[in-house]
Amino acid sequence: MSDETSSQQVLIVTGMSGAGRSTVGNALEDLGWYVVDNLPPQMLGPLVDLAQRAGESLPRIAAIIDVRGGRLFADAQEAVEHLRDHVSVRMLFLDATDAALVRRFEQVRRPHPLQGNGTVLDGIAAERARMSELRATSDVILDTSELNIHQLATTIAERFGEEHDRELRVTVLSFGYKYGLPADADLVADCRFLPNPFWIPELRPYTGLDERVRAYVLGQEGAEEFIDGYAGALVPVLSGYQRENKRHATIAVGCTGGKHRSVAVAEELATRLRGLPGVAVSVKHRDLGRE
Repeated sequence: MSDETSSQQVLIVTGMSGAGRSTVGNALEDLGWYVVDNLPPQMLGPLVDLAQRAGESLPRIAAIIDVRGGRLFADAQEAVEHLRDHVSVRMLFLDATDAALVRRFEQVRRPHPLQGNGTVLDGIAAERARMSELRATSDVILDTSELNIHQLATTIAERFGEEHDRELRVTVLSFGYKYGLPADADLVADCRFLPNPFWIPELRPYTGLDERVRAYVLGQEGAEEFIDGYAGALVPVLSGYQRENKRHATIAVGCTGGKHRSVAVAEELATRLRGLPGVAVSVKHRDLGRE
């Protein structure tokens, strides 16, 4: 094990059962971290060795260790200290009040892993005693008592994500209604109210990517008003998605065949949305090229 790969980030996630380790693991995966859940602490060294050999293909590694490891968890502090002697590593400790933890265990109707024949509070007390040393040596202690899963995921993105990780990735997707609605669309706009260039012989062979078709579609009565209004209506929606930690959104724009009107409108809508902060926009044309 060496510290040659200084750009490689290693994060240990631990803490109280019920404090949100699974949510944090999922959030880190969404941010591009390689996450290993319920790792025996003795495997931290081999995991980092493997990651270092992988180099740039595994730039960020997170290992979740906790009392589910049973007897293997007894050596957790020693394993973490040994790892820190060789590589740069951060440790995140997730905590919550006893009341919040009891409430969460009651909601999921599962026993605490350390309660045995006792109560949930007995299990929590035993876990606090066992976790005290790790908590004291953690780099970040996060109290999740008042956080829901979306707020916790947002907090993790703010602390452990890079700038591009926090972007909302929006796909503006043109489609043809005669081929069916896109199954993955979050929002659907219908531009069949505009005259169809298909019925203009000189425009029929072209698509909405062609300047002649684009000019025809966007020059129709109501086209600019519709795009302006729809782009404006999407601003609070996309801002809400960002607050709720939604990372991907698909905005579908449809016409009859998905070749002329929807393509031109989708391209123009995407141009308007690209000016929004924290939003990365791409355009796809699902049915372009179909007969």
